[in-house]
Amino acid sequence: MSSRDNILKEVLKNQPADRALPVIDIPVTTTHEEWVEALKTRLEILHVAVREVADYAALKHLLQQEAIPQDRTVTTIAELSDVSTLIEAVKEDAHSLEDVDLAIIPAHFGVAENGAMWVTESLIQYRVLPFITQQLAIVVNRKDIVYNMHQAYQRIAGTTQYDFGVFIAGPSKTADIEQSLVLGAHGPKGMTLYLLG
Repeated sequence: MSSRDNILKEVLKNQPADRALPVIDIPVTTTHEEWVEALKTRLEILHVAVREVADYAALKHLLQQEAIPQDRTVTTIAELSDVSTLIEAVKEDAHSLEDVDLAIIPAHFGVAENGAMWVTESLIQYRVLPFITQQLAIVVNRKDIVYNMHQAYQRIAGTTQYDFGVFIAGPSKTADIEQSLVLGAHGPKGMTLYLLG
């Protein structure tokens, strides 16, 4: 028997007893409207602009007002196809997204605790889209705000399978060099959240 085998045998003999996982039950004593306000406060800290819109018609009107004619704007939201180019997996090559100025994507839900938006590949078509664009806009329904990450993971566990998922909480930023905050270091320079409803 080799030294390696002896060591592994001793390790196996000295394993701690199994223990049940702790029950994490954090009571939520606030209302849903307070979660939305907490989300907005958190996003302000994260340098994210928050816009509240009643519906997609109001959102389209807002996007038309703020549009810069020479910018390339894409979306994966069919309701916004008349104010932005609708990209579809069967028609686009991911490399063609390198010059996108604004990407408008939906989120499954948002988390008030940290300002994160849960996005999967089924909503964005291309994994690179929220990271390659210059500006990112995320649309989430205000009823789809959860209080904390515990609720978020419970909600994810109840959904269908996904190949890729990411929590997005603001534009790309770093303060590695001289403790100076730089936005857009390796991703979008800015982010806007549109709260629908």
